Amino acid sequence: MASRHIATTARVGDHVEARGLHGRLSRRGEIVELLGSPVRVHYRVRWDEEHESIVYPTDGVIITHRATRRGALADESD
Repeated sequence: MASRHIATTARVGDHVEARGLHGRLSRRGEIVELLGSPVRVHYRVRWDEEHESIVYPTDGVIITHRATRRGALADESD
């Protein structure tokens, strides 16, 4: 099972959910490129709506780490 938490680090292939403004739906996408430096990391995200933008992690941005094959096998044995 994938873990969900607010994070400032991520990997290519992880998923992003950005909370919408009050009354609007959240946006979801996949990280396709890591940008910046470890001090000021940001990501190029391909959104489900099929466009890309740059995202800086902040409150309201949730990173969901993709499960690795090893992690998937470990979860199945629980």
